Amino acid sequence: MLATIWFLLWILLWAVYFILDGFDLGAGTLLPFLARNDMEKRYIYNASGPFWDGNEVWLITAGGVTFAAFPVAYATMFSALYAPLLILLFALIFRAAAFEFRNKVHCDRWRSFWDLCLVLGNFLPALLLGVAFANLFRGIPIDADGVYHGTILTLLNPYGLAGGVLFVLMFAFHGALWLEIRTMGDLRDRARRAAFAIWPLLLSMTLLFIALTAMYTNTFNTFRSHPVMYVALVLAVAGLIAARLTLGNGAMLAAWLSSALFILGATFFGALGMYPNLIISSIDPAYSVTVTNGASSPLTLMIMLGVALVAVPVVILYQLWVYFAFARRLSPEELASDHAY
Repeated sequence: MLATIWFLLWILLWAVYFILDGFDLGAGTLLPFLARNDMEKRYIYNASGPFWDGNEVWLITAGGVTFAAFPVAYATMFSALYAPLLILLFALIFRAAAFEFRNKVHCDRWRSFWDLCLVLGNFLPALLLGVAFANLFRGIPIDADGVYHGTILTLLNPYGLAGGVLFVLMFAFHGALWLEIRTMGDLRDRARRAAFAIWPLLLSMTLLFIALTAMYTNTFNTFRSHPVMYVALVLAVAGLIAARLTLGNGAMLAAWLSSALFILGATFFGALGMYPNLIISSIDPAYSVTVTNGASSPLTLMIMLGVALVAVPVVILYQLWVYFAFARRLSPEELASDHAY
């Protein structure tokens, strides 16, 4: 029972990370398509500026929970996905450096270099996270000892690539909505038009990914055994449709929240389809890491649950304060501040 609770919490932590850092990843990916001059680039930087490092806390939390609650899964996952995770790590490092260093030197080449780092530092994590999670849903070639029998090219299968494209579009849509909320002028108008343009692509990719999920995974067999899990798919579809309706009505905050609901439902849809597995072996299902054979001791899980019930609400309250304090439309005066990026 405790292992199942932590499995659900594990999914929730990843979903929160995708929702919060997703708009950062999406906004940075869209920078070369939306920004026409240096001032507009600075708007995009500062739209995420107060939030990006706090949002990444949820990535650390999700990884930490994987390590503490499911150590066997952690060891297997970080061994099998070592190459893409290392690329993701370096991309996030260069993204952080871009925020800090771009505005330190008034030189076009200097700023162009860090702009490139920002774009790649947002696009690559979005793509790699999608590829990694899609392969976890599908299954990876691990043996009885958890040894990965493949290369990074093994992960670049049709289903994995579809997951990567889905994540890029999902975060780009989420980021475009955030930029519409946070920016002004022509950039705001272009961000809104980008959201309109991305939505049909996201819808098409979502439908394709669901179809491929039925072909390549046992997700729907699992859902038929546990019909309550269909709630995740319903939430994802409802969020995607609501995002388009509210976008058309000009209710941008509602559109962003609907996009967040779509990400939440999509994450639970994919991860619940693995249950009771955490890492599925494509060599032999008997080699899979499950919530039973991959979990820590019941005492460890109980102690962790107590700590989480105390600590997580504190983190949530702090982040709510940050968003309340900074999530307003940017002005030229704020960009002129010494604290602006």
